[in-house]
Amino acid sequence: MDYQKLEYYLSQPRLDRFLIATGNSKSKAQNLYRINLRVAQSFYPVLNLFEIFFRNIVNYQVSSHFANPNWIIAEKNGFMNHPSLTGSRFFLKNSVNKAERTIRRKGGIVTSGKVIAEQSFGFWTSLFDTHHYRLIGGVVIHCFPNKPTQMNRNTLNQKLNNVREFRNRVYHNEPICFNGNAIDFTEAINIKNEIYELLEWIDADLTDYVDYFNGIDTKINMINNL
Repeated sequence: MDYQKLEYYLSQPRLDRFLIATGNSKSKAQNLYRINLRVAQSFYPVLNLFEIFFRNIVNYQVSSHFANPNWIIAEKNGFMNHPSLTGSRFFLKNSVNKAERTIRRKGGIVTSGKVIAEQSFGFWTSLFDTHHYRLIGGVVIHCFPNKPTQMNRNTLNQKLNNVREFRNRVYHNEPICFNGNAIDFTEAINIKNEIYELLEWIDADLTDYVDYFNGIDTKINMINNL
């Protein structure tokens, strides 16, 4: 496809950033756009698996804490409704209510499993935010039994938010190949390393499983032939 047609369908503002980064070379701008997409594509299975593993291990820990596998529904009127959460606008409770409405609208029966599956990644990471964390006795720290002793809630929360923010950029088609106007995949490499680190702290076997699907470094190395 010639550059003008690609620009028409992608939009000039979107493609201009790639053009600037490649010294106004239209051919290199197109190649960089392709490489960026390939790298983003390579993150999908890694991000997908991490999100599923993390969601489930958090669910196991919170279920155990409340001795209730249906906690996600029962706790709408429990800790999710605590007055201290006014500042967060009762994010967890509203997320559960929204999930229940979605399930009913599709003609389904509301179950804990379906409500869990409807929750965003942000729902699970938010349990490491101070205001939620203290209401569940900090139980989610046990999701990472292999973490170094010096790694506390705050550090884990930051790492999880880094992954979440990067995930959202990938899923919303934002470029991941820039630092300002310079071509730079450093952030992508750092996020990949943080994901592997977090997986290792959950269970070392998970890193081996995820690694089978990992083609991130290979795709990033395509930049050497730009």
